[in-house]
Amino acid sequence: MSTEVLERPELKDADTGPDMFHYVRKDKIAESAVMGTFVIALCGETFPVTKAAKPGSPVCPACKEIYDSWGD
Repeated sequence: MSTEVLERPELKDADTGPDMFHYVRKDKIAESAVMGTFVIALCGETFPVTKAAKPGSPVCPACKEIYDSWGD
């Protein structure tokens, strides 16, 4: 009989502050808001969606840099 160790992926809270918003996959936002599942932002942060960004809301600089690097 063998014992196997399964590693769980590390989940960390978004540490950019409560007023900073991240870019996440659009199709995962509603699911996260309703079900409480975690989303993964472009910058790698993992968190459940708890509120919606409004126009002019500050954006995570790392997410913005990644998104902008994709071009149009």
